[in-house]
Amino acid sequence: MTAPRKRARMITASPPTRHPEPPRADDAARPADAATPAASWQRELAQAIEDPRELCRLLQLDADLALPAGLAAQGFGLRVPRGYVARMRRGDPNDPLLRQVLPQAAELLAQVGYCADPLEEALSRRAPGLLHKYHGRALLLTTGACAVHCRYCFRREYPYGPLQGSWLADALRIIREDASIEEVILSGGDPLTLATARLARLTDELAEIAHVRRLRLHTRTPIVLPERVDESLCQWLGSLPWPVVLVLHANHARDVDGGVRGAMRRLRATGATLLNQAVLLAGVNDSVEALEELSEALWEAGILPYYLHLLDPVRGTAHFEVTEPRARELMASLAARLPGYLVPRLAREAAGEPAKRLIAPAPWSTERDVLHSPHSGEC
Repeated sequence: MTAPRKRARMITASPPTRHPEPPRADDAARPADAATPAASWQRELAQAIEDPRELCRLLQLDADLALPAGLAAQGFGLRVPRGYVARMRRGDPNDPLLRQVLPQAAELLAQVGYCADPLEEALSRRAPGLLHKYHGRALLLTTGACAVHCRYCFRREYPYGPLQGSWLADALRIIREDASIEEVILSGGDPLTLATARLARLTDELAEIAHVRRLRLHTRTPIVLPERVDESLCQWLGSLPWPVVLVLHANHARDVDGGVRGAMRRLRATGATLLNQAVLLAGVNDSVEALEELSEALWEAGILPYYLHLLDPVRGTAHFEVTEPRARELMASLAARLPGYLVPRLAREAAGEPAKRLIAPAPWSTERDVLHSPHSGEC
């Protein structure tokens, strides 16, 4: 259970954003990407909205929302692709897609138990850009840039600065010397903000390490910028020598539109396995209806619901919290509505533990909309 909180206080000095700017269109493009269409993903990324006033104007929102958004954005900047904004409802400040990206005054309130590094990732860092939390798996922070700045991001204050110079050579050397590492996870930031040619150079290096047997990519970019899934990216994925898993990140059914479904078809054609991990967020998906619609939308797009994470208590995100008892109730209700393969695993990541902590649904109860015994029919 969540510990009782003391009164919230204002954060008097927000740290500057640790997320670097995304690559410029001319920097990101490489020869392998030269045949991209005119509306290329690099230009879409370069034109992302970063001014709260512009976002409010485009969505026909009260201009008064822009002032607190601008203050909150001083600590962690706004960034959202225009195509993702096009999926939001005009005139609705509570739109669940908007809530994921619009800075809010609540981010400036300090809360007990919320800090810069709640998962203590600094203790798992074996080299700049290399985290080794769990047995058999190592995580490469390939970049600090993201296509979108999610307001609940648990790495919103991560010190990406050291990702310069020889950091990659050092990280690869450690992986090469540790035969227990069988899976490498490309993360960030978001690895798909990098040019495909740069990703290919990285995987060429990994392919020379015999004990690496699997590759995983954690990315939200195809959800908010489906144009990124272009021919060169698919050719690269299809050429890799390992089984590849893409762990995507969608939180709401409206995250998955026709453009995303098309991108997922292209990704599946490469042979990659597509999974989704969502975060349970107050005001975004904290109802059984929203979670059911999300699972159905993911399945229709060829993505398997994988994890539903409880919020990581990073500073500035307390307004998104859904309590564990409420989360367990939601999962029990969801399990009564959907087949088991569409019910994600409720999980919490805790510092220092050897794996994610799986959380069981609440006991069955006829007082909720759990209407059937778990033994009353086919699963």
